[in-house]
Amino acid sequence: MSPQPFAGRSVAVTGASGSLGRALLLEFHRQGARLVALTSGAAPLELHDSAGQLLPLEQVHWRCGEEEALRATLQRCDLLVINHGTNSHADRSAAAVQRSLEVNALSAWRLLELFAELAQADAAGTPARELWMNTSEAEIQAAVSPLYEISKRLQGQLLSLRSLDLAGPQLRIRRLVLGPFRSALNPIGVMDAGFVAREILRQASWNWSLVIVTPNPLTYVLMPLATLSRWIYFRMMSRSATPEPGA
Repeated sequence: MSPQPFAGRSVAVTGASGSLGRALLLEFHRQGARLVALTSGAAPLELHDSAGQLLPLEQVHWRCGEEEALRATLQRCDLLVINHGTNSHADRSAAAVQRSLEVNALSAWRLLELFAELAQADAAGTPARELWMNTSEAEIQAAVSPLYEISKRLQGQLLSLRSLDLAGPQLRIRRLVLGPFRSALNPIGVMDAGFVAREILRQASWNWSLVIVTPNPLTYVLMPLATLSRWIYFRMMSRSATPEPGA
């Protein structure tokens, strides 16, 4: 495998202005990727390499609920990293429920469907696109934030369910299961975002579909079991859409 498997590829990252988003963009740049930063922040995003040089990147502003507006941008991208999220912590108000479900689960699901549609429309023989979704180990363990756990579990369940139909020769889907890293959402995280980003790309270069980065050893045991059991259950108890008679 090439030492730089992402060289020359166009990579879009949501949540680009967050700590992990910035770290991922830096790592992709080091591996020769073209960068597209998807962010809801109004301020210009400026990233510098170790030599202090400004990184070349395209910045696109968007908001959750406006995923369709990203169609033209994503059409040009080989890889999409769904990384944006929100943490309501102890807030259990109706507004917090709405915000958590919309940002963490439903927005990610809509981007998954959009990018899969673009991939399925690619011409035969076109290199497969990739979609990476950051679901968090809150999928299966407590995160001291009930709404974060609920919304992330929904996000993970939707990814497992829809991957049965959407993953294939034209779209490779990877699940990123990350432990606590320092960020605006979790200022007491025990891992550095730069370390997490490097480990994500390292495991992806090994062709792993389930990428786990956490200091918690239980996650390395429980997460593969959870994804396998979901795959079996969803495959047995659900079916893909079938055309209407005469359609």
